Amino acid sequence: MEPLPPRRDRPRLPDGYGLPADDEGLLDWREVEARLIASKHYWLASVRPDGRPHSIPRWGVWVDGRFWYDGAPTTRHALNAEHNPAVTLTLESGTEVVIVEGRSLAARADADDLGARLSAAFGKYADDGYAPAADAWSGADGGGLRVITPERVLAWFDFPKDVTRFRW
Repeated sequence: MEPLPPRRDRPRLPDGYGLPADDEGLLDWREVEARLIASKHYWLASVRPDGRPHSIPRWGVWVDGRFWYDGAPTTRHALNAEHNPAVTLTLESGTEVVIVEGRSLAARADADDLGARLSAAFGKYADDGYAPAADAWSGADGGGLRVITPERVLAWFDFPKDVTRFRW
């Protein structure tokens, strides 16, 4: 189920960054979401139980307005998210920026519904040797599937003209 579109506005930045005072040039959510869908490489940042940060590249897919990724529940990022689900997900570019702030939770997906859609989306990694079947996440443990539900996204493709904050 597709979530409601987010509200958009300008974030607060310190004086001197040249942020426009009006809403002219704000990005459209569909343009930002298209980059989240198309990307193959993401960076996931979480916090260890002792407060130290942890960042790791991840493969995943943007489906139904959320980021879905998998891995062993014993990985550092999964253990961190179990302790503190607040995470940040970013794309690779430092000039065409998308920063997703949200919560990462363990999930599962039935093969004949969400699992099939996730499997199709993960097809972008087939040439890299990763092509999970639709039932990969249907077991009791969810096959290590996790989902990040966005709470806030910051994005810009032409800083500072189009800096946009999206909130749900």
